[in-house]
Amino acid sequence: MTKDSDRPGEAAPEKPTTAGSVRQQPSQAGDGPARAPETAVLERAKGVVMAQERVPAAQAYDLLLLRAQARRRSLMEECWSTLGSATAGRQGPGREEDGLAPDAQAPQRDPYRAARYVSRDRKLLAGLKTALGAVRTADEAAELLRTAFTEPLHVDAVMIYARAPEGGLDLLGSAGVDDRTVTQWSHTPPLPGLAPLEALESGRALWLEHPALDARRHLLVGGESGTWPSRAWLPVPRTAHGTAPLAFGFFRGIHGAFDDGTRETLLRAVPLAAAALDTLASAGARGAASEEIASVQTVLDALPGPAVLLSPLRSADGRVQDFLIEAAAPGSVDVAGRQGKELVGRTILETYGTVEGTPLWEGYLEALETGTVYEGEPFTYRETAKGIPHESQYSVRAARVADRLAVSWVRHDTSDRESRRLDDMQRLGNLGWANWDLVTDTITWSEQVYRIFRRDPELGPMGLEELPRHLVPEDLPALGGAVERLLGEGRAVDQGFRISTADGVRHLRIVAEAQVDVDGTPVEVHGFFQDMTSLREAEHALRDSERAVLAHKTKLQAERNLAERLQETLLPSPEQSLRLPGLAVEVAYVPADSGINVGGDWYSAIELPDHDALLVVGDVAGHGLDAVATMAQLRFTAKGMAITGSSLPHVLYRLNALLLHTHNASLDGTATATMVIARYHSADRRLTWARAGHLPPLLIRRGTATFLPQPPGTLLGAVPGLEYEEASIVLEPDDRLLFYTDGLVEEPGQDIETALTRLAEQAVRLTGSGGPRALAQALTRARGGRRDDICVMHLHIPPVEAEADA
Repeated sequence: MTKDSDRPGEAAPEKPTTAGSVRQQPSQAGDGPARAPETAVLERAKGVVMAQERVPAAQAYDLLLLRAQARRRSLMEECWSTLGSATAGRQGPGREEDGLAPDAQAPQRDPYRAARYVSRDRKLLAGLKTALGAVRTADEAAELLRTAFTEPLHVDAVMIYARAPEGGLDLLGSAGVDDRTVTQWSHTPPLPGLAPLEALESGRALWLEHPALDARRHLLVGGESGTWPSRAWLPVPRTAHGTAPLAFGFFRGIHGAFDDGTRETLLRAVPLAAAALDTLASAGARGAASEEIASVQTVLDALPGPAVLLSPLRSADGRVQDFLIEAAAPGSVDVAGRQGKELVGRTILETYGTVEGTPLWEGYLEALETGTVYEGEPFTYRETAKGIPHESQYSVRAARVADRLAVSWVRHDTSDRESRRLDDMQRLGNLGWANWDLVTDTITWSEQVYRIFRRDPELGPMGLEELPRHLVPEDLPALGGAVERLLGEGRAVDQGFRISTADGVRHLRIVAEAQVDVDGTPVEVHGFFQDMTSLREAEHALRDSERAVLAHKTKLQAERNLAERLQETLLPSPEQSLRLPGLAVEVAYVPADSGINVGGDWYSAIELPDHDALLVVGDVAGHGLDAVATMAQLRFTAKGMAITGSSLPHVLYRLNALLLHTHNASLDGTATATMVIARYHSADRRLTWARAGHLPPLLIRRGTATFLPQPPGTLLGAVPGLEYEEASIVLEPDDRLLFYTDGLVEEPGQDIETALTRLAEQAVRLTGSGGPRALAQALTRARGGRRDDICVMHLHIPPVEAEADA
């Protein structure tokens, strides 16, 4: 959370350190030793402050902490500055009697303005210290602070909080705040963003000077920022007697930041007020409890039932706005579960938020006004606490005692609620309780047991002589043995069994134990029956599903093994280098990383009867046996037609017709494939090629990579009667040409143009500066996390020197 004490343009102050963790620092003023032990420096500085301010040692330490915080320096730096100012005062003119000598590194201030602050500060604090010695309550202390600071500092309201044992805040005193606000903020839990709590936890003053920003960052005590545009929360981490930490809140009705003089005055006043409050006993959210309330609490502590003492909270015009719970008997419990003294300090509308305006509320008001005793009829009270609806039935009695109300009540719904909870538990757990009195031979079932056995309650519970007739015969021996051990030896049982009902066989469970007499003879059996039918059916369904999954997995694995063997027969080597006339060919094939299906990527590189080279790379859509079968069909047909002299466009035309005819005649639908086919004539180094929906070949020539212009050609198996065209290019010595499938370039979420550009750059990088000769293998190995099969064919035209050597 951003600290609002960081004003624009200023660095955040360093948090003051404790005496046990400060560092030794060289003296910057006076005659302090260059490396004095830190404890000695701290004690000397405390002595100076005690002499100057006439305060005890603990308050002097707190004042040093607050001064260090206000000046954005460490505790040890403040100690050295205090000692330096004291020394300077002894050596001659310029001593600042208030002990707040400016540090050499602190921002320079106007000397005339500083003098005015010092003069005002001394007069205010001197009078305030004297007046605080006469206060008797925290409210009086708050009013005194407000009155003293209204005119010079524009302070309109003051609130004083103490840290509660559970981590929240208790309001000790306030001034300038209306009763409703006081009631609303009398106790707050440790909520995130609560400004006074943040000041206490950080040990730093919190200056809230930007209303809009403060409202977003903090939970503002006392209401929205419009009422008090500027606020300050000053913490006192401890008091002389070790009581709870305090947080003082100062509220102003004007906009703007607290100037340096105002901050300094407030920081010096807070320890004085804390010292005055330290002399008062702290026993509640609103200060010390009076002897009268303490006596009432002593009486209530001895009462067995619920009762509370209420004090009316009135508005400025005298109307009762709420009632404060000042004392509570241990048996007092509200619908949210708060009990006894947990209710003290809370209000009626806080504990029973919807009671206002009801006949009960009107009865309270009438009893307080007229003195007549109010005894209401039983009523149902509904409330939602922590998101859970609560409903309770009460009879309430209220009588006036002086200017307060003594209220007692009876809660009628406790047994009903427990009964409902038991019914809900049995219904949700699909179980029911049963009891068997062996002395009187009386069996008692709950309603849920009748539902479990599918038995009419008019027939009464089922006896032992009737139970075997409903059991599945196979379960009779086991259940009979369990009952025998229960009745004969008094041993508890937990036994499953099945019964036959009109709805079919049901799986039940009995858990029971026996109570025995002084001789160890069982006299009573109690336990429960539970319907386990749904659980058993789910277990059977799970086992059937596991067997089906295992069978399907076995089938898929067998299919994969067969497809792999077929693929290995068709493509005997995943990495292959071969020589064709005037051409070096390198091929790499890598399957996908995941999945149990074999892909349909394939290649072929052979020498034709006329000594030309036939080069083919294809990709069949899909995986598994169907893809491998289609791959084999295309591979062998393409090779056969090329060997018999068919042109490349004619080969693709016939393969398209073949796929359409073959798969239209099957039940599997249409299969598609992409393919690039080329014919290389070594005499003039001319490459003629055609494509069917395949990615363009990549030419690498003299360190530059370009994709060959593509002749028209749609993928195979899509549309009948398509015409295909071919293109040609004359290759030069040392040229490299790549044929590849889409698994080499495609990435999820990336367009194909970006992927092809990446491939071109990678190929140039790998072939440059005497890169790897096995370019196809290098490209496939560089692809991590393969989602699809990859097939790459690398063609290399030997340089002129290599041709001459050959």
